[in-house]
Amino acid sequence: MYKVFFNERIVFLTNDFLKTFQENQGLFYKFRDREELKELLLVFLDLKKIPQLFICHPDTERLLEEFRSCFRYVEAAGGLVRNGHGEILFINRFEKWDLPKGKKEGGESAEETALREVEEECGIGDLKIVSELQPTYHTYFDKLIPHLKKTRWFEMVYEGNRKPKPQAEEFITRIIWAREKDMKIIKKSTYPSIMDLLNEAGII
Repeated sequence: MYKVFFNERIVFLTNDFLKTFQENQGLFYKFRDREELKELLLVFLDLKKIPQLFICHPDTERLLEEFRSCFRYVEAAGGLVRNGHGEILFINRFEKWDLPKGKKEGGESAEETALREVEEECGIGDLKIVSELQPTYHTYFDKLIPHLKKTRWFEMVYEGNRKPKPQAEEFITRIIWAREKDMKIIKKSTYPSIMDLLNEAGII
């Protein structure tokens, strides 16, 4: 199953229609063709009170490809960074708490993108990748064009002692090393995809 964050709502791509229908509430659709799928997504965009859309097909990889074709596809990568005290690096942009991330450039690997973006957005180096977390998918509009962004996430450790510095040109206004007691503040103003990632990492 794939989970795509659709603004504040979620689209699930699944291969088990019966189980999904029995265990969930929302809008359900058995995939037939791409044009119908595009129409369905436009309808779901307007159905603000329906929080979940379940799209079903026996082959979820094919389904993801068909879903992806409805958008301009963007690949990105980012980091969930811990320091030696176990604190986690968060940035604040547009009054939302987020993790440093950005789009791939040229022939970069996802790992190279993630390290570069953390370094650029937070002004720190001395980073080491520990493991890869589950990717997140979310949609957004840019100049009225629908985009689907896949972000690959890497758990990292920071081995330096430099104070992080926000990258102003990326509209980052604050950076904090968050402790467990700070998670209530983070949860009040972050994105559903970040909440999902933090939950998967056992942080919240």
